[in-house]
Amino acid sequence: MSHTDYAQRVNQHLDQYLSEQGSLTEAMRYSALSGGKRFRPILTYTVANIFGTDLSLADSSACAVELIHAYSLIHDDLPAMDDDDVRHNQPACHKRFGEAQAILAGDGLQALAFEVLTNDSSLSSQIRIALLQSLTHAAFEMAQGQSIDLSVVEKSIDINTLKDMHQKKTGALLSCSVNLGALISDQCCEEDRQILDQFSKDIGLAYQIQDDVLDVLTPESKLGKKQNSDVDKNKPTYPALLGLENSKSEYENLYERALGALNALSVDAAQLQQLTQQLQNRSF
Repeated sequence: MSHTDYAQRVNQHLDQYLSEQGSLTEAMRYSALSGGKRFRPILTYTVANIFGTDLSLADSSACAVELIHAYSLIHDDLPAMDDDDVRHNQPACHKRFGEAQAILAGDGLQALAFEVLTNDSSLSSQIRIALLQSLTHAAFEMAQGQSIDLSVVEKSIDINTLKDMHQKKTGALLSCSVNLGALISDQCCEEDRQILDQFSKDIGLAYQIQDDVLDVLTPESKLGKKQNSDVDKNKPTYPALLGLENSKSEYENLYERALGALNALSVDAAQLQQLTQQLQNRSF
């Protein structure tokens, strides 16, 4: 299957999980189904696929990780957080439905993510527990990263603090996406998991550094949100600390290291390498 097929697959399942009628579900659907690159569920499907795993076993994990991502974006956009009015070229959830309903929509999406995993009877109890452990850890790390982000506005920090923030705020859920695909794959051995763990950490950090760069370079119409939003809020970013060119080199080197690591897997990783190259070459 292609990456487009994976995106369509997760969208179909998300639509089913969010089929219940009501004002809360409307706000949840608005944020979860209105757009997005779907890189996280695509990563989960791709990892499962290279190990020959039946993709039906990956559906709940792919949906769960995207539901967590959608919830985080709703809360990040709130006035008390990043205070952003636009997401995916449309009004942010709180601008469309009000702050209270947006908070509840985020809460609902987070709860639904864990319900989806818990209720997947096609997976053993042991696997479901492992998946839940991975997702809950990533969700907590993401919250920690956002907390650090809010605490350093208008402050001078060193590159290691910024790196730690990025690895938590963005990298943790990307790493989790890879790990979920590995956990459901019987053919993924411990050595493969260690390789994928380092791979996911590299692309997780690379992805956020790249976001910092694209926030400066990409027009709002293509970016889907306000350009230079972090700079306008006096947030520390990689370009601010290292400059644009050094930041580009930093994330490109991380992607290249991640690509090289995949050669050591026990299976053909061509599809995962192709996806990594797409991430590296993205423009928004």
